[in-house]
Amino acid sequence: MATLLGSPASHAGDIDLKIVDAAGRPVSNAVVTVRPAGGVPDGPIRFPWGTTMVQENVAFSPHVLIVPVGATVRFPNHDKVRHHVYSFSKPARFEIKLFGKDETRSYTFKTAGAVALGCNIHDQMSGFIKVVDTPFAAKSGADGQVRIPRLAAGTAQVTIWHPLMKARNNEQLLLVPVPGNGSVSRNISVALRTSP
Repeated sequence: MATLLGSPASHAGDIDLKIVDAAGRPVSNAVVTVRPAGGVPDGPIRFPWGTTMVQENVAFSPHVLIVPVGATVRFPNHDKVRHHVYSFSKPARFEIKLFGKDETRSYTFKTAGAVALGCNIHDQMSGFIKVVDTPFAAKSGADGQVRIPRLAAGTAQVTIWHPLMKARNNEQLLLVPVPGNGSVSRNISVALRTSP
């Protein structure tokens, strides 16, 4: 049985989700965040995947990056051309003016929310940074699967966000009962807009 260290409730369970579109196809890059029963633990939030979004092959990689509030994201340019990164999103309005191959710039994200990125030079470039205030966060892979482990037992608030979701703020909220041990599995269907 998994346990939450330092939590007065010694019981914990996992949430396993499969995110699919209206036709039943797996959806990748869906960000799942969870607020378990009893709230989130205090302390700094760190994720194993780091806080770097590379510009390579005239694209942002990864296309969707999850970072905690307060994270400084590095933007290394691995292309032979210069880039000019910007965002007009409410949680972070900024621009990083022209920088070239093997140069790196950075920006600190102070507010939770979804940040859409573009490049002033290359209109086809788009990327997204989901800034979160919970350590219980992950994104779906190519198979649409997401696992959020070690959640306190009780009803958890689960938010699913995707840049193409047809919903207010591109997200939907569910309430999921988390068992005292073991896991709960759900298939979640989301409506997506056609990719531009």
